[in-house]
Amino acid sequence: PRAATMGEAQASLAVLSKVELRVSCKHLLDRDTLNKSDPCVLLLMQSQGQWMEVDRSEVIRSNLNPVFAKIFTVDYYFEEVQKLRFEVYDSHGHAGVGAHDDDFLGGMECTVGQIVAQKRVTKPLFLKYGKFAGKSTITVISEEISGNNGYVELAFRAKKLDDKDLFSKSDPFLEIYRIDDDRSEQLVYRTEVVKNNLSPVWEPFKVSLNSLCSCEEKRRLRCVVWDYDSRGKHDFIGEFFTTFEEMQKAMGENKVQWDCMNPKYKIKKRNYKNSGVVVLLDLKIHRVYSFLDYIMGGCQIHFTVSGARGGRGAGGARALTARPQVAIDFTASNGDPRNSCSLHYINPYQPNEYLKALVAVGEICQDYDRQKFSALGFGARIPPKYEVSHDFAINFNPDNDECEGECSWGRSWSRQQGPGVRLTRPRSAGIQGVVESYQSCLPKIQLYGPTNVAPIISKVARVAADEERTREASQYFILLILTDGVVTDMADTREAIVRASYLPMSIIIVGVGNADFTDMQILDGDDGVLRSPKGEPVLRDIVQFVPFREFKNASPTALAKCVLAEVPKQVVEYYSYKAFPPRCPQPDTPDSSLGSPQ
Repeated sequence: PRAATMGEAQASLAVLSKVELRVSCKHLLDRDTLNKSDPCVLLLMQSQGQWMEVDRSEVIRSNLNPVFAKIFTVDYYFEEVQKLRFEVYDSHGHAGVGAHDDDFLGGMECTVGQIVAQKRVTKPLFLKYGKFAGKSTITVISEEISGNNGYVELAFRAKKLDDKDLFSKSDPFLEIYRIDDDRSEQLVYRTEVVKNNLSPVWEPFKVSLNSLCSCEEKRRLRCVVWDYDSRGKHDFIGEFFTTFEEMQKAMGENKVQWDCMNPKYKIKKRNYKNSGVVVLLDLKIHRVYSFLDYIMGGCQIHFTVSGARGGRGAGGARALTARPQVAIDFTASNGDPRNSCSLHYINPYQPNEYLKALVAVGEICQDYDRQKFSALGFGARIPPKYEVSHDFAINFNPDNDECEGECSWGRSWSRQQGPGVRLTRPRSAGIQGVVESYQSCLPKIQLYGPTNVAPIISKVARVAADEERTREASQYFILLILTDGVVTDMADTREAIVRASYLPMSIIIVGVGNADFTDMQILDGDDGVLRSPKGEPVLRDIVQFVPFREFKNASPTALAKCVLAEVPKQVVEYYSYKAFPPRCPQPDTPDSSLGSPQ
């Protein structure tokens, strides 16, 4: 995601659906001397005039007509022109795909809308300068992800498969195809190759119910077993047909097996029985809960203070609690607070940008909880020794960083505020406590530096890690960072975010002032996927960056809506990854078509 603007705040809530894209190619150029090309597809999306990588497929060895198992998932916005570019490369394996020494086999541009409208798009591939890549074509098939919220985990093995190799045993792999209403087949999954083994055990894998059977239990599936060939000429071992309804017999300790049949052998050989047996060892159906499932299932989403435990929901279970932590930038780049040009200047009649941003988000938070907030500062010299700290409590109480305050402040400040500010209702004791601690803190500290954000992220992450160990969907942490945008520990910050992406927390960054926010946009995953300095990608996108200047003349609600819009999705992504259900989930309805969730 890129940095959000006020106009995009509304658009971010207007996703009509998610769309799955399946890609195949034909007649690719052969760039290799001894073997055929090893193709891989990169999917790019245009963002603010720049092409950004979204995802990439697997590499298929020695194949000029590849059908990729990778399914690309994109958000579909009806009201936007979403430009896509598919680039096909002959991968050489020793470097990342798309490196200068990989051979470019061609590219194709289209829009998400074109693919959705036509459902199946086939176009020629072009080389640089608009030159045709021979007879190469690329086909993209789209499918809207239905509302069914589940996926299935499957574990297969085979026994006594036919031996197709002369000097060794077969190297089998399994492919599963869904047969659509028009009798066409869509590749659902391709397993890994198990070398030199006639009774392979393939790794368990997960697929969405939508991809597997279009959420229809009786839809036919074709499963094919091949003997892998490094030159791409795989030998057919056998096939069988089944349905998801039949597969479900393998739930629990039961097993389901099928004869793997070669139709040619069945005709030619009088005593032919099969070419082996394929066994479904285990099947698990998982439900992917929505944000509303967590709320309507008896859990409460409310904002509370750092260090406090969640309340109790229906039936005595601990409620799911979203807990905001506020971190304020006190580095010297903000300017001397005594100077009216400083971002930290305290004007009794006009709140500075830090206070405006803090109150705007706090006004939404107080609707969920009216307790005290936790507030931290970084980048300042603090008493008594005036040493630089990057994670101090702004109330100067290291044992309890909750900020005390009176609820009447909002009303009194509203009477004194300048004409450009609209604070329409009393502030809660929580947000008021942060404001009073902030104002009290400024005269006692020395703005210094550097702007190290990683220590703050790591501190909140340690608390989130303690919560993770409870293995309950009870508390989710939200770190709000207010900064002027000049980050000095970018490498450590990227590392901290990657680590935090595995924990129950999200990070919201509000850029204050008119500084260059390029670094913050990088943290927001502007290049597609944020990675640590060692190249490890984030597990999930947890950072949302917003420049406050885009909201100066807007209502506080507009800013809050923008920065909090991604939180529901991030909460669901985390608990889905951890397989933590809501504390008090609603029972499945009688018409649920795909069994009970695990």
